[in-house]
Amino acid sequence: MARKEQIVKQSWKPGNVLSPLPVVLVSCGGTENWRPNIITIAWTGSVCSDPPMLSISVRPERYSFAIIEATGEFVVNVPSLPQARITDWCGMVSGSRVDKFAEAGLTPAPALQLACPIILECPVNIECRVRQSLPLGTHTLFLAEVVGVQVTASLLDSRGKFRLDKAGLLAYGLGQYFALGPVIGSFGFSVRKRRRKK
Repeated sequence: MARKEQIVKQSWKPGNVLSPLPVVLVSCGGTENWRPNIITIAWTGSVCSDPPMLSISVRPERYSFAIIEATGEFVVNVPSLPQARITDWCGMVSGSRVDKFAEAGLTPAPALQLACPIILECPVNIECRVRQSLPLGTHTLFLAEVVGVQVTASLLDSRGKFRLDKAGLLAYGLGQYFALGPVIGSFGFSVRKRRRKK
């Protein structure tokens, strides 16, 4: 048996070091009182499969916070690698001063179930209706039910399977953006029996 290399740990103060995370463009607004807007979010995640639910965390001082709180809806748009610069920019500029769709060259397209638009250029669009908001300190967590999903048709294979590996998605961690790597297995691959060659 090979000798294990000694692993040395260092103690850090408690902080948000969970990485990598998906980085998404959340669209909101598009109603009579709110023009369409986009906010970049890295603090997001799936929380339930039935009903399908996810969460996003937003600082109350962000322009999009008031929109989501008032309308009770948003779309999680998953960007691809060519949209990395736009994704970063949408997180640095306030929608109170800038029309982010126009400035970023993104297309607001109709959602299936919501008034707010999807971002047409993003490979995945997840429409969400807020079920609960939880003030947690610096951020408020919006717990939302997924009410519609759209995916770019060109990323489907001949069997209708969504080729996530072909979408070129982004990840975020400790202040940096990353490209996701190759597929290394599918769920359950560690316990699946190998097929014997005939």
